[in-house]
Amino acid sequence: MRKHAQRALRLDRSPLPKAEGARSQAPLANAVVDCGWGRLVAGHTFADPAQVAAQLLQESPGERDIAFYVDKPHVVVAQAPQQLFVDPSEAFRLTLASYRPSPARRRGFTVRRLRTRADIAAINAIYRSRRMVPVDPQRVWARRADRTMIYALAEDQASGEVLGVAMGLDHAEAFNDTEPGSSLWALAVAPQATHPGIGEALTRYLAEHFQARGRAYMDLSVLHDNQSAIALYGKLGFQNLRVFAVKRRNAINEPLFTGPTTGDEAALNPYARIIVDEAQRRGILVELVDAENGYFKLSHGGRSVVCRESLTELTSAVAMSRCADKRVTVRLLAGAGLKVPQQTLAGDPAHNAAFLQQHGHIVVKPLDGEQGKGISIKPQTVDDMEDAIATAQQHGERVLLEQFCEGQDLRIVVINHQVVAAALRRPAQVVGDGHATIAELIDKQSRRRSAATGGESRIPVDGETRRCLAGQGHKLTDVLPAGWTLAVRKTANLHTGGTIHDVTEQLHPQLRSAAEHASRILDIPVTGLDFLVPAVDGPDYVIIEANERPGLANHEPQPTVQRFVDMLFPRTQCESPTP
Repeated sequence: MRKHAQRALRLDRSPLPKAEGARSQAPLANAVVDCGWGRLVAGHTFADPAQVAAQLLQESPGERDIAFYVDKPHVVVAQAPQQLFVDPSEAFRLTLASYRPSPARRRGFTVRRLRTRADIAAINAIYRSRRMVPVDPQRVWARRADRTMIYALAEDQASGEVLGVAMGLDHAEAFNDTEPGSSLWALAVAPQATHPGIGEALTRYLAEHFQARGRAYMDLSVLHDNQSAIALYGKLGFQNLRVFAVKRRNAINEPLFTGPTTGDEAALNPYARIIVDEAQRRGILVELVDAENGYFKLSHGGRSVVCRESLTELTSAVAMSRCADKRVTVRLLAGAGLKVPQQTLAGDPAHNAAFLQQHGHIVVKPLDGEQGKGISIKPQTVDDMEDAIATAQQHGERVLLEQFCEGQDLRIVVINHQVVAAALRRPAQVVGDGHATIAELIDKQSRRRSAATGGESRIPVDGETRRCLAGQGHKLTDVLPAGWTLAVRKTANLHTGGTIHDVTEQLHPQLRSAAEHASRILDIPVTGLDFLVPAVDGPDYVIIEANERPGLANHEPQPTVQRFVDMLFPRTQCESPTP
């Protein structure tokens, strides 16, 4: 390692103690490490900034290379100023000699090493859901026993679902650093994760792993505006490190070198933003009509289409009205031989009580409602039902009483009469820590859900939440034991804190066929159909609703937005880069 590079890597000018396991051989020159999602170019091992630039210019399509520990970033960028940029991230270092592990505690999840090919698929599902670059499965699997690179996964103890991932790199193994350190990369937590502390647990796991190997430090890079992550690293003892990173300009990292979105574009919600971004990547002209409400116009090759998020001019007013009126939706689908629940409009108390008595358990919801607002599940008494009707009337004059059907809440997205994505929607829940009240846990979970969904998902503390808690013998001021999981809503809508879990590959052919048939019956080009199913890999179902404006951003890693733009502008399909 060159002297000036050693100085750039240190937090101060004092000499570092020689760590156990330090290499006696010379550091590798011009070291480049394949990380699965791209290559790490070890800038401190290059004598010539032009060679660093040359490596970055060899970046493969669909990947993200990064040159780190660059002490002269301006010189590197000067080699190709139209193609390279200085990454606006902060670097931090954890000195492992002074790091102290956290006492073990019950968390509801465990952290472990990568074990199976299914783990890699789960890693990529998380990365895509976070708009991050997926790894190459074959390359990562081939290096699963390599001491250079380690993938740590957080796994839910009850379901076995992978909830988080982080990659660790051993510098002594990777490029023979004489001051053997390590670094953490590509940390991500699944948007649907409810357990607190997953990011911290992954960071500590890798820190303790490298500490046991005798490494001197663990470094990481985080975007300068990611205040929650920076606060976490500060709590763990990381200190700011004055080193720089350089990347190549591409569609993946475009927001980092084009600057923050301003003006009308800043008002776009995530459901409009994801479509606009895909259109712009394909060279489709975007004209914002009413950004705050999600309206925009797409134009390409003499064709123009006005959209409101995933609702377009291709959806007729008749098709839209069929979906907006839930009675009409159910009547049409039943007439086509599809399975639906029984329904009636709320009327006088005697009529309502008779429907409740007939079915035992019902759902009360606004006839024209959306986003889960005003819905009450399984009111226990006639008085509860009348209260639920009054709540629903706050979101729409007409109220629907619907037969309650047991099952998992399944959303199937159909575009151009073909199933593109399927996801289970689970009601909001919190996990106790033995200290916080349920109200405090709801607030913390709401903040996590809001951050994961661009502000679209929060858990309301309202009458329905209180009824849900009371039905389980709890109130907002109760303190849950550590590790105790409690559902706080009965509906699984994203906007009321629900989580979404992709099950497209497990979808039974009968469910796929029913969804595609339903879209043709409703004659709608884009729809999100709400099913209740005993199991996603079984044939049984009922269809309860059809949404004429489904949120495509909710279903990554499935290519919902790509298929949507394909439908509007088929000739641009081959122009879209690999996600």
